[in-house]
Amino acid sequence: MTDKRKSCAAEEFSAAEIGALAHLYRGEVYRSTVWRTRLDTTTNWSVVTLGVALSITYSSAGASPLPLVLVGVLILFFLALEARRYRYFNVWRARSRWIETHFYVPMLIDGDLHTEDDWQRVLAEDYSKPQYHVSYMVAVARRVRSNYMWILLIQSLAYCGKLMVHPVPVASLDDFVTRADIGPIPGEVILALGAVYIVTWAGLAIWVTRKDAQRSRIRGGGRGSSMG
Repeated sequence: MTDKRKSCAAEEFSAAEIGALAHLYRGEVYRSTVWRTRLDTTTNWSVVTLGVALSITYSSAGASPLPLVLVGVLILFFLALEARRYRYFNVWRARSRWIETHFYVPMLIDGDLHTEDDWQRVLAEDYSKPQYHVSYMVAVARRVRSNYMWILLIQSLAYCGKLMVHPVPVASLDDFVTRADIGPIPGEVILALGAVYIVTWAGLAIWVTRKDAQRSRIRGGGRGSSMG
């Protein structure tokens, strides 16, 4: 049986074709690395922006907590940009991982190329008709789970801390709510929106964790019939 598989593999891939696949793999890894660096860039922008807002807000006891609210808009913009970049990164990552699991892993285990899985057809179709492997919502949720949940939590805790200690330590819950007032908008509304803000992102992180676990089970350990 093993000889038959090797014979089939020899017919499917010549030495030149195997070399071309190796170069293709190196190219996909390189592209995924480039896009991974771009993901880190937008995360760094979010961290730096939040740091600036923290510096302004905590610069004095009389400083307004409003910068910590407004910085949330910029952080969400960076998150939207990063999710878009993640969808591109996931294409290159999925292709390189596909080649690893269907070409290199069988070769390393028993010297067989396992062409009977027809994995090369799936890869060829992805090259001929390229498309995103995850939805935009999944991309957003994954970035929230990986990085932005912590950034948003720090932003929220810093905002609550500012209300609690400046200009003097808060004396009561009513005083805390009153300090959250922004112009004509009462503090109750601001705090309620903040709670929805955090719960929404936490819910997305939990949702995508369960969805990814389900996708992993369907694929049966990484060698299923789809990429991404």
